[in-house]
Amino acid sequence: MHEKTPGHSAAFDPDSAKARRNAPPGGAQDFAALGLDELDRAVVHALQIRPRAPWTLVGEVLAVNPVTAARRWHRMENAGLAWVTAYPRLTNATIVVTGIVEVDAEPGAAEDVARILAADPAVANVKLMAGGRDLVASVQARDLTELAHLTTLLFQGTPGVRATRTHVSTGVTTEGSRWRLRSLDAVQCAQIEAALPTPPESEDRAGWDDLDERLVELLSTDGRMPLRQLAAETDTGLTTVRRRLRSLLATGVSLRCDLARPLSGWPLSAVYFASVPAQYLEETSRALSGVREVRSCAITAGPHNLVIDVWLRALADVHTFEAHLSGRLPRLTIGDRSVVLRTVKHMGRLLDGDGRCVGVVPLGHPQDQDVPRQALRMVGATSPGETDAALP
Repeated sequence: MHEKTPGHSAAFDPDSAKARRNAPPGGAQDFAALGLDELDRAVVHALQIRPRAPWTLVGEVLAVNPVTAARRWHRMENAGLAWVTAYPRLTNATIVVTGIVEVDAEPGAAEDVARILAADPAVANVKLMAGGRDLVASVQARDLTELAHLTTLLFQGTPGVRATRTHVSTGVTTEGSRWRLRSLDAVQCAQIEAALPTPPESEDRAGWDDLDERLVELLSTDGRMPLRQLAAETDTGLTTVRRRLRSLLATGVSLRCDLARPLSGWPLSAVYFASVPAQYLEETSRALSGVREVRSCAITAGPHNLVIDVWLRALADVHTFEAHLSGRLPRLTIGDRSVVLRTVKHMGRLLDGDGRCVGVVPLGHPQDQDVPRQALRMVGATSPGETDAALP
């Protein structure tokens, strides 16, 4: 457990004048209040399967004009209802080591602590919790030494933090990029999946270079950024960017299309801290990855060897789901559980109280954690005129 020491860290305040100036326009906010129709949800489902799918493919599968599909997407994106992001692949421990950190805050300080932590690019997720901890955050680092340094710097140096407990993730059997809506039928899903590009031959490169890091940072802000824009932003030739992006997406980077949780049909979230005998750990974690409510399942080294994030339909389901797991997986013991009061940051995206994206703290390779606070970007930067995302 880390005890708090005095320190200082900059914070991003979503209620600040800067945030208000960069908020979605009124029309987008009105649209957000109306929810999504079936075509909107179908577009999101298509991009969950293939986040950089060209609009020609999406339009063909959905039997709509590609311009219509693109317009629907840009409207949702600009309203903060849906977005595509990139991040270092969590299942590859040679690329990223993740720490799941429980935070105890001083009375009344939890929201301020959450804002401060959310402003740091090393922190991928921040959740305000009920129960035995005030916050749960995930920190990404290059190795255990860097993780120890980051947790000390971020948490001991943050005003309002009373204590922390870090669970080191030793494996991730499932995570949010695999979660799907159920808007497309089996034939439509097969059409999208059949169009997935063939993975390239792996390049014999040691680690990531500056171009890789910059590409991940840009794609964490807009996962559908066209190749020409990526080339311009990195001052690199189009052919090189195309080849490098293919390599990254095949080996070290994940893309995902996320949707504001209240619009998903699963408006509530909870975190379970569970244990299972070591000899059954792999078998149990695989079984958990097939449960629809499970958004992510991390194998951890600590007092509990599984940390399970779930989406639920109603508050009473916190206990109903636990009972379901106990019946299905009798060797699994739930040691503790917490309801998520609010997700403040989700894979680099800053969220408001309604779960909408209101800003981005670009994610990069863990070795490049000195990203300035000014790198924070707001939603609505993508040009509505773009109707196609170039394939990697």
